[in-house]
Amino acid sequence: MTGARYCDLVWLAYLVLPDRGRRPRRIALARRIADAAVAGRPRAPRRRRTRVLRAAARPSWRLGVGLGPWLRALPVRLPDPALTRMLGRLHPDVRIAYVLRRLAGLPAYEVRDQLTELRVRDPAAVLAAAEAAPEPPARPEPFTPERLRPVRRRSLVPVTAGAALTATLVAALMATGTGGDGTAAARDVRLVVAAPDAWRRGARTLDAWPARGELAGDREFVRRALRAFAAATGDGSGPAYLLFAGRVGGTPLAVLRRGQRVVRYTGPDGPARVDAAGDAADVPLALGGGRYLLPPWDTAATTPDGRPVPVRAGVAGPVDPATPCGRGPLFDLHGPAGVRTIGDLGGPRPLALTYRPPTGPAATRLTGGGLNLWRRLGCVVPQPARPLTEAAAHDFWWGRLPRDAGRGDWACVRLAFAGGGTTAQSALLTPREVLATGWCDDRRPAAGTWWKMPDGHWGFLAAAGPGTMPGVDGKPPRVARRGRLLLVPGPTGSARPGAVYHASAH
Repeated sequence: MTGARYCDLVWLAYLVLPDRGRRPRRIALARRIADAAVAGRPRAPRRRRTRVLRAAARPSWRLGVGLGPWLRALPVRLPDPALTRMLGRLHPDVRIAYVLRRLAGLPAYEVRDQLTELRVRDPAAVLAAAEAAPEPPARPEPFTPERLRPVRRRSLVPVTAGAALTATLVAALMATGTGGDGTAAARDVRLVVAAPDAWRRGARTLDAWPARGELAGDREFVRRALRAFAAATGDGSGPAYLLFAGRVGGTPLAVLRRGQRVVRYTGPDGPARVDAAGDAADVPLALGGGRYLLPPWDTAATTPDGRPVPVRAGVAGPVDPATPCGRGPLFDLHGPAGVRTIGDLGGPRPLALTYRPPTGPAATRLTGGGLNLWRRLGCVVPQPARPLTEAAAHDFWWGRLPRDAGRGDWACVRLAFAGGGTTAQSALLTPREVLATGWCDDRRPAAGTWWKMPDGHWGFLAAAGPGTMPGVDGKPPRVARRGRLLLVPGPTGSARPGAVYHASAH
């Protein structure tokens, strides 16, 4: 089980627990519940989640007995108390549905299946109540592995090398001297290096990425990187996987990994930066300066318009998105799985971008309209709080906008997180602007937003996907419909109207 999945269980337990007691006790209870769910023999992720939700919704008083080890554990940054107060006012079953649907971003069908597994009476009614509940006062950030670890004498998150990995303890690279931050902690750090062809002989995981770069054999540089790794992570035990040691834009750089954390060290006396980079092996790692360390099985890279991207020792670039905000499509990767487009949405790692046109299957390579769409979407899709592996966009409405405003497209973007879980965000693209329009259900999309039309009037515009009709909650005075597009006329002027409406699909 990965550290990110453990953190997701703690995050769910924390939000689903009743709003009682102080926040340190609440996080201690959440961690105890998550620890119990992952203890013992391996269980499927769905079963672990079910155990956590069942225990957190109606916690036994026994969980508060002997809570000391969890109370003494390293604290984490906790969500806004206003959010947990709001959640505490919901019925426990509705609270579960709200957290899974509105905060975790699970699709409605999966939430209904989870409620059924929890033996909730009338899951459809519970889900409807969660959908009708108020918007959250704050969006909670997920807990990250570097700040949250299981409270056990023996780690619940072992690091496994795999059959294809050559795990080598290199004594000459151990930091056994005295003095300097991280030196004592680094004494027990094991340097792990995959064989150059490990990825050819086993699973294509991050563990099978070989160490690349012209400084991978520089013992002194790697020794300093290990010291920085131990100091930055605060953990000198266990292995550190060397992924890269070389010069990027003339600056020495080492990249080491443990679990889902990646440490970037710039020598000789530069800082060490820790990122929650996820465990996805099929997307590159950002090295800085527009350069990216590619998976070893990808053979070439080209810009989206077909020009070659320089690749040397597995490092592609420099290359930047051709957008005003510096986010969006980067390059196409060519490998055994075909061609896929890699993009930057501002998170700790780039990700695969796909586009499904209004009619037809999902495309893995962005061309034409899909490429133009993502060059605009990249600047409005919210920056993810944790690593993503894929962002899949599709137009669920397209056509003429009201008041002679030209053609518009409404897109729903499904975001897949490294380690599991998804969410989705929508955006309205007009000839003049791109508007982020909030969460959407990528299987049954609908979205709405206040929009200022060319004639100066405001209107609440809503649309729904094919086969459905848009609706609006909030008792608007009048509604104009045209196919799958809905307009609530509003006032004129520069100030955005204060009325709150919510779009839905029927």
